[in-house]
Amino acid sequence: MKIVVTGGGSGGHITPILAVAHELKRLNPKVEIIYIGQKDDHLSDLPEQDSAIDSVYSVSAGKLRRYADEGWKQWLNLRVQALNVRDVCRVIAGLWQSFWLLHRLKPDVIFTRGGFVSVPVALGGKLNGIPYLTHDSDSVPSLANRLIARWAHSHAVSLPAELYPYPIAKTVVVGVPVSDQYQTLTPVLRARYRKELHVPTDAQLVFATGGGNGARALNDALVANARYLLATFPNLVIIHIAGRALEAETNRAYDALDLGKARARVRVHGFVTGLAAYSGAADVVLTRGGATTLAEFAIQGVACIIVPSKQLGWNVKNAQILTEQGAALTLNEDQVEQPERLGRKIGELLDDDVQRKQLARNLASYAHPHAAAELAKVVLNIGGEGRVQAKK
Repeated sequence: MKIVVTGGGSGGHITPILAVAHELKRLNPKVEIIYIGQKDDHLSDLPEQDSAIDSVYSVSAGKLRRYADEGWKQWLNLRVQALNVRDVCRVIAGLWQSFWLLHRLKPDVIFTRGGFVSVPVALGGKLNGIPYLTHDSDSVPSLANRLIARWAHSHAVSLPAELYPYPIAKTVVVGVPVSDQYQTLTPVLRARYRKELHVPTDAQLVFATGGGNGARALNDALVANARYLLATFPNLVIIHIAGRALEAETNRAYDALDLGKARARVRVHGFVTGLAAYSGAADVVLTRGGATTLAEFAIQGVACIIVPSKQLGWNVKNAQILTEQGAALTLNEDQVEQPERLGRKIGELLDDDVQRKQLARNLASYAHPHAAAELAKVVLNIGGEGRVQAKK
């Protein structure tokens, strides 16, 4: 059997794809898995280096720029609209490329995680008579998946089916696929992670991540509160994943604080593999509201403070749902700009073992540890159906 997996643009798209790919190989070692990504995707090295992916291709793709916080004013921004027009042309080019690529590859099924590249690949599959399955991790379906939903064979979702605008009969609830690196935390596992990261057992650890691309607003907020946190908690270590493009900038910002010896307690990385060790070792995790990242932290059961991107409605909705259920704390981007507000919120959690443990337990109740395996079975079933139909 030959399976195409597609998506990209962020770690939140690629990591679920790779998790499903590994389960596909486990269930059927003979399956051939082909990844189709977006041209010039700066995270394309992840599928290229993954053992579950047999070959990698790329096609042209583009995005529709929409900014929820700007309302109708965004449509008057000539630069933004010029970029949108350019990217429509890229999607058309990508559709042509996808059609001929898929015509040559002849896969049995396409699994699309969403993202810009999913549109031309899924539609190219439709034109070739190849069934495809969409997956939504967030509580709000992505624009890409909404555009291709009409012709999809099935829709896999992470939350109850009635929350999504898909036909119930074509919707299957599987949760969010995550890497098997993520495991329920135990004292022994947490101690192992700290040893691997060279973090003292008695240290307090704050881990911050804005995802594979980083998040400048989150980076700036943590830097602005670092002096307060490091002075208030003399055993505190901050590990900050800033994003590849923002690593140097974030390091310079910390250097400019003139922290003296305390600067050694701040570690900045652009991007890391083995993220589970970092979040698993932490006392408090500072993160965005992406569903994949939150699903990973749910399996571990860690205390999170979410700073959702106000431009991404699904980030805000994910954070709202978890906060209402006592499974996370949320500060919006306007709140974290207030002097020391983020630092004091982090400090409250560091000082309150009871609250941290309660947040962790509540978040763990949302975990779907077998999501990747369940989704892989659905993909294999659809691929098998496609083979039967092709023989008739």
